[in-house]
Amino acid sequence: MSRIALALPALATLLAATLPATPTAHAQAAPVVQGPEAVADWDNAGKAYIASGKTLKDDPRHARNVILFVGDGMGISTVTAARILEGQLKGRTGEENRLSFDHFPYTALSKTYSWDQQTSDSAPTMTAMATGYKTREGMLSVNHTTPRGECNAAVVASKAVKSILELAAENGKATGIVTTARLTHATPAALYAHTAMRDWEADSNLGATDVNSGAPCRGAAGAVKDIARQLIEVTPAVRNSLKVALGGGRTYFMPAQAGGVDVFDPEYPKQKGRRLDGRDLTAEWLSSRAAGAAYVWNKAQFDAIAPATTTHLLGLFEPSHVQYEADRATDPAGEPSLTEMTDKALKLLLKDPKGFFLHVEGGRIDHAHHAGNARRALTETIEFSNAIRRTVDLLQAAGQLDNTLIIVTADHSHTFTIAGYPSRGNPIFGLVREVPNKDGEPLAPSKDANGLPFTTLGYANGPGARKGGRTDLTNVDTANLEFLQEALVPLGSETHGGEDVAVYARGPKAYLVRGSMEQNWIFHVMREAYGF
Repeated sequence: MSRIALALPALATLLAATLPATPTAHAQAAPVVQGPEAVADWDNAGKAYIASGKTLKDDPRHARNVILFVGDGMGISTVTAARILEGQLKGRTGEENRLSFDHFPYTALSKTYSWDQQTSDSAPTMTAMATGYKTREGMLSVNHTTPRGECNAAVVASKAVKSILELAAENGKATGIVTTARLTHATPAALYAHTAMRDWEADSNLGATDVNSGAPCRGAAGAVKDIARQLIEVTPAVRNSLKVALGGGRTYFMPAQAGGVDVFDPEYPKQKGRRLDGRDLTAEWLSSRAAGAAYVWNKAQFDAIAPATTTHLLGLFEPSHVQYEADRATDPAGEPSLTEMTDKALKLLLKDPKGFFLHVEGGRIDHAHHAGNARRALTETIEFSNAIRRTVDLLQAAGQLDNTLIIVTADHSHTFTIAGYPSRGNPIFGLVREVPNKDGEPLAPSKDANGLPFTTLGYANGPGARKGGRTDLTNVDTANLEFLQEALVPLGSETHGGEDVAVYARGPKAYLVRGSMEQNWIFHVMREAYGF
């Protein structure tokens, strides 16, 4: 199939570089579409699509391996905009580009409401995918009858629901978790922790008393364990199976003091550990595993890990979340990309003769959207796609691709929009410029009812709302890394969106991903794929 060779060196340089924080004069590339593809290309592409569809055959076999990729906050508008951005960075118009998972043959829509929310947070949405149960706001892998703020460990245990990672461990599979968020954050934590409050990441986050009974909570016998401690004190089956856990959240595993002396982070000497119980959970993690286990916190240590001789790997690369991909190069101690973490995790897990379960989260897509910062969110999404591409390549090289169910989805969406009528190839971060009335006429920014230009990308709410109404963006660099897209409702943090998100799948039993799905059905697809 022919494609127009479209050169966009100026745009690629503009979008790839880390721009200064101060807005500069708006420099928007000229329209790049020189004409349509050949007329016959549209018909030929349609015929090729039909032909490829006819070759698809449902794979009823059980999977040896299952991988669940979750782009946190990766709604459909985010996928579309990231697809365009990646294409424009490659020097094309962008709209015709496809992210790695766009090539997966089976797709569906996932309904993301939780038991008590129209628009959900990450705790119940990931719980739905991880356990098959829709639960309440802020709760992790407990059923919806759990009292809010429940601190009693026995009560929480009675309400706990088992995750796909725990099932995989009990069935002899190796398991792994990779995230760009804290390992104790809601999405990864739903796989190993059971708690009524997602915010109880360290013991210092627990309330002093139970909000329901008034009984002692923090540090009390019989109180629920904080999430970091739950990762260390998992069941014997999970402890043996969890071969790799990589992400952020280092200070949640570190004591605030040891022997009466303050304990500081190794990378940021002014940041203290968060634990009040005096425990160093990273040391405990190592001591509870066999020889060959390793703990790393920087890029050099990570790069030195040899999968062939490493049995278990814990990596905590930041005190909180890892760096945004757009900022990772400036990290003081260096840290691996999501693709590099996924690569290392797969090489560790592929050694297991019984197969594995792996969860990979692009967690900072969500955080950038909350900040109203589209450029960082889309850069994170492209890196998430890169990690999926690397996964497919590694599995193919290992002869395991056909034995692996891969599911790519999001836990929820955001209020992120792609609007106006921008011409094809218009810079995705730029001002909207419509197709001219006459071929060959120059494009000019579209104007709102007040005569002001506006960008293609925006948010329904968030920190990008301007006090006193809209500002003139004519001379503002809207591609700047620090630019916040305009928002309608002023909020300190942009909110999630409540619409369906996409699900993409390939491999054994992937054909079960179809149509309009309840989000918790994703768990059932994975369980069926394993044959548990």
